[in-house]
Amino acid sequence: MRKGVYGLLKGRFLVSEDSFKNWRGILFVMILAFFMIASSHSADKKVHDIARLGDEVKELRSAFVDGRSRLMRIKMESSIVKKMSEKGLVPSEIPPKKIKLKIKN
Repeated sequence: MRKGVYGLLKGRFLVSEDSFKNWRGILFVMILAFFMIASSHSADKKVHDIARLGDEVKELRSAFVDGRSRLMRIKMESSIVKKMSEKGLVPSEIPPKKIKLKIKN
């Protein structure tokens, strides 16, 4: 057992006659490790992108709600009357009437 461990530490399995099998195994393990590292980097990048997009969605939703509330305030009749009275226009006291047209064939 002592010779086996000592041979492993010295690297005899890499230079012996049947070392081609060992090198193929080592190369295979290295390729698998490379793909695993690349995959984990890709997953981390996607996680960061998702977090950034989530923050952007929150900002845009907040801007939308703010814009909608400002629009509601601007559309209120009282604010329109106030702005038009500054320009000299006042609301009509006579209500509007419907105009009906009869079309003859």
